[in-house]
Amino acid sequence: MNKEDIIKEFQIHDADTGSTAVQIALLTTRIRHLTEHLKNHPKDYHSRRGLMKMVGRRRKMLKYLMKKDPELYKDLLEKLSLRK
Repeated sequence: MNKEDIIKEFQIHDADTGSTAVQIALLTTRIRHLTEHLKNHPKDYHSRRGLMKMVGRRRKMLKYLMKKDPELYKDLLEKLSLRK
């Protein structure tokens, strides 16, 4: 799935390219890709640090979204299958 498809799926309105939901979805895609990379290259510590930074950034955005719009937060978690 490429960036444009992700933006179209999670955008709130037509001109939306940077809402919290879109940013979280894009980060999740990058996190999943990097996780697969690290399975094949376990000693790539530079990429591991970048992954940890992305996970922290996503966690902060999810916390913000939970306070701002709990319904959208729950829908987003379900669509991205982040928590069960």
